[in-house]
Amino acid sequence: MKFTGPLVPATLVQRYKRFLFDAILTDGMAITGSCPNTGSMRGLTTPGSRIWLSEHDSTTRKYRHMLEIVEADGTLVGINTGLPNRIAEEAISAGQVSNLDSYDTLRREQRYGRNSRIDILLSDAEKGLAYVEVKNVHFSRLSGLAEFPDSPTERGAKHLEELGDIVAAGHRAIMLYLVQRDDCSRFRICRELDPVYARAFERASTRGVEAYAVKCQVSPLQIVATGPMMVDEAVPAVL
Repeated sequence: MKFTGPLVPATLVQRYKRFLFDAILTDGMAITGSCPNTGSMRGLTTPGSRIWLSEHDSTTRKYRHMLEIVEADGTLVGINTGLPNRIAEEAISAGQVSNLDSYDTLRREQRYGRNSRIDILLSDAEKGLAYVEVKNVHFSRLSGLAEFPDSPTERGAKHLEELGDIVAAGHRAIMLYLVQRDDCSRFRICRELDPVYARAFERASTRGVEAYAVKCQVSPLQIVATGPMMVDEAVPAVL
């Protein structure tokens, strides 16, 4: 997925209210912008971090700049939660997720479960239906290991239960964890930060829900999926 225009480098001053940030542009101008990520962004909000911003001229937008990338631990990390579905579609088309590229039709944001929408619904006359839920991942505590979630997510646990129901109904259900950083080679569920989600993941797995992780290469020009990662359920010795 290529950015529509060149990203603007800046220095992070603070991120606050979950959807705003202050930064200093390279010419010294102080700006306030929007943050397209309402999660905790654990480990990615350190004042003084290098960041990259997209620019938007629409008169309907309150802020011209939007946060896209943060540098952390020496690597670039994509934080925009509006992008993973598009990147996931590219990964599926490239054959990077099981055999999902063999389905004939792809539809987006289809209703299912209890007032939910599945991110990607694949269908094929012979293979049937495959429901794909995409989760954005950018949290890492140990070198080479990406984790999800970085804070409790009741909604995420609900999705896992609903995907289990999809399998019970005779369809495929897939959790696709898209890691928007390229310094990790393994992925795990973070039990320490959300034991409820971890138990929901275990239950979903026993019901037949498939889980895959794909990592990305992140740059100010584009964010592209580069291939599958190992799903590692070992618990690291850190808190």
